[in-house]
Parts: sequence; structure tokens; C-alpha cells
Amino acid sequence: MIEFAHKPVMLEECMNGLRLKDGGVYFDGTIGGGGHSYEILARTAPSGRLVATDLDDYAIEAANRRLAEFSGRYEIYKSNYKNFEEVFEKAGVDKPDGVLLDFGVSSFQLDEVSRGFSYMKDAPLDMRMDETAAFSAEDVVNGYSEQTLAKIIKDYGEERFANRIAQNIVKARTKKRICTTGELSEIVEGSIPAKFRQNGPCARKTFQAIRIEVNGELDGLEKAVRGLTLRLKKGGRICILTFHSLEDRIVKNVFRDLATDCICDKSLPVCVCGRKKEIEIVTAKPLVASEEEREKNSRSKSAKLRIAERL
Repeated sequence: MIEFAHKPVMLEECMNGLRLKDGGVYFDGTIGGGGHSYEILARTAPSGRLVATDLDDYAIEAANRRLAEFSGRYEIYKSNYKNFEEVFEKAGVDKPDGVLLDFGVSSFQLDEVSRGFSYMKDAPLDMRMDETAAFSAEDVVNGYSEQTLAKIIKDYGEERFANRIAQNIVKARTKKRICTTGELSEIVEGSIPAKFRQNGPCARKTFQAIRIEVNGELDGLEKAVRGLTLRLKKGGRICILTFHSLEDRIVKNVFRDLATDCICDKSLPVCVCGRKKEIEIVTAKPLVASEEEREKNSRSKSAKLRIAERL
């Protein structure tokens, strides 16, 4: 049995942000190893309920083990959180009291060599969160055009040397199919000028970009965040943990839009746009992990937590 280890990031901040209550119904859209979910169930005892989703079979198995003591109070569906409407219908949930989304890749996925998420270890070029999916990182690296690869690496990885990396990937694959993370890392490292390689490995941004593409992480994200926020009960809270600027920007813009009231010209005597403020933004600026947590859990260093409350 593979051990699924994952330290929940900003645990207390998330629990406080959700403003948990006994009898509440909560949705964890990215359950991972169940760290956040465990606390949700523990702190809403004896009758709080949890509905959760994840695409990773190992994560679901690990979460079921971790949450076993709360049997009867939770259900986990193998699905993308973006399919929340279908999941809520199956679970008989109308409006949840709280929603938690943690967009971080789990410690298990990064550390389990065979999954191919890490640029630090040589492994098959995989990166699928759902291992039953047919499309993998190997397909992206060997099948996409140079122009498309450059765009993905630039847009999703925010990598300044995206064009050079894409060019070298295409050049390398004409000689031999690129099949491992080690091969890709070597190409990326060789594409970056020496003076920019002084602070350690440089493949992180490229690997992030390809992982996002493989799993469609940004596809439908804006729609899902908006839909889940509007689905909350009055007074319900949504807490969203992001780990790179692309996700954070989407969440920030959705929250800002939903928190905007009438946008009519102020010279008009009455509102004609009919727009109403839907949420109150709880975090004017995103919360970040404490210095102590960042020291203990390096994966919390890039975390940002945004919280909103349904009006």
C-alpha cells in the first residue's frame, strides 16, 4: 500500500475562514489526503456533513482511510470539482455552507517518483492527476508544435526563456522521443543561460506549465469558482488556496466582480444596470502562510488564501 502523505497548507486559516458549524454541509473540491476534510468533519461534529471530489485514486483511497471514523457523514466522488453541479445532485446537496478548494499538487504526487510530477527525480514523463486518463506529459512534449509549446511554457509557467526551451525540445525529439522527466529537465537546463542557473534547477516553471496543460487545470476555472461561490447559502464562505499567480489572478478577478454593486454612471438618477453585489470579500489581500509554517512545509511558501462570504 502506497502511503499518501500530504500536509494540509494553512489549516487553521482555512478552518477559521470557513466559519464551521455543527450540522453544516461542506464541499472539499480537492480532497487530496484528507487533511483539511478531517478537520472539517472533526470540528462540525456530531452532525456536520462533507461532500468531496478528487481525480486521484490514491488520494481517494487515502482520504477514505483517514476519514473512516466519520463514516456516514461524508462522501467522496471521483470527479473534478468543476463538475460540482453533477456531484451535488448525486449527493442531494442544494446549497453548501462552505466550500474549500486547494489547488496545490499534493506532497504524494510530487514525491512519488512514478507519477512524473517532479523535475528533481528521473521518471516516466506522466504528470496525470487521474492515472486512468489517456493524455500525459509525454504526449504534450512530443506532440505539440514548437509554437504551442512556447505559448504554454510562457503563459502557464511564466518562463522568460520559453521560446528557447520549446525550440530545444523540438530539436531533441527529432533524434529521440522524450520519455522521462530527466530528459526534459536536461533540455530545459541547457536552454537557460548559465548566469540564470546559479540558484539551482530551473525546470520548475516548465514542469508547472506542462502539468497545467496535461490536467486542464485552468480550463473552466473561472466558471467553477463563480458557480461555487454563487451556490453557497447566505452567509456561507468559500476558501480558495492557490499556488501560482495564474490561479490567484482568476480567483481575485471573480471575487472582485461578484463583490461589485451597481456600475451605472453616477450621474443617472436611478440604477438601470440591475447589478447587485453577491459577496463580501473577507480577505482584502490574500492570506499567506506563517513564517513557522513556511519553514516546516516548503510547499506552503507560494500559497495564497482568498476568502469570500455569500450575501
